[in-house]
Amino acid sequence: MGINFISWILLLHLLVILLCSHGDQAREIQKNHHDHNHMSHNIDPSLMVFFTLKDLKVGNIMQIYFPKRDPSTSPKLWSKQKAESLPFSSNQLSYLLKFFSFSQDSPQAMAMKNTLRECESKPIKGEVKLCATSFESMLEFTQNVLGSKYEIQGYATLHKTKSSVTLQNYTIVEILKEILAPKMVACHTVPYPYAVFYCHGQESDNRVYRASLVGENGDKVEAMAVCHMDTSQWAPSHVSFQVLEVTPGTSSVCHFFPADNYIWVPKLKSQGSSRM
Repeated sequence: MGINFISWILLLHLLVILLCSHGDQAREIQKNHHDHNHMSHNIDPSLMVFFTLKDLKVGNIMQIYFPKRDPSTSPKLWSKQKAESLPFSSNQLSYLLKFFSFSQDSPQAMAMKNTLRECESKPIKGEVKLCATSFESMLEFTQNVLGSKYEIQGYATLHKTKSSVTLQNYTIVEILKEILAPKMVACHTVPYPYAVFYCHGQESDNRVYRASLVGENGDKVEAMAVCHMDTSQWAPSHVSFQVLEVTPGTSSVCHFFPADNYIWVPKLKSQGSSRM
């Protein structure tokens, strides 16, 4: 787990999922109105995942960050039995650091501390959440949230070409699908010695899309995105408002998903209507 990987995934987790309290870190953002592209020379490239619903249209060009992680060095999935044999608690951090042979002041220790703290934090109004320490626990949580009467369907971003480029301009060539879902669960990887997913569902107006993108270097991506239509309960200091230069409740906030994150929805007969 390298320092760069830890820094990025922790930042993305804290900024995309949780309602951060870093209002004093707001940066000056300059908008490119021609491309509907919210960009700044000062902004962290990994934050280039946010947009608004009006930006999601064929022909639009957006600068987007898609992390490229090497599966051979990424944290591995543990079985539910193995994961539950080890504590997953801030109270047991000292024991866990010894177990994984990390020093108290190491980057890995800081990442673990922050992950455990965020996993133990209270959900926002109307939200249910779980840090799933195995794929089985992710599916169990998802089924409970979406309802036992439904089959569940998972979606993830697909890179159709291999490339090491993480940040570039992408053109939206097609809106492949708007996924009809009365409920949804999003699961995001968080920094930990083994694979852990921050999963959350919320009773609010969310829209799920799959879009076909082409990068300026020819990269092809079938990208998953979620648009949160009601942001009135979000903290004003949420970084997405800084990037998009909007305020809570005044605009949709959408974001693209990295390839190792999942979106789960009920499998409905009418699901999958395409919209341009």
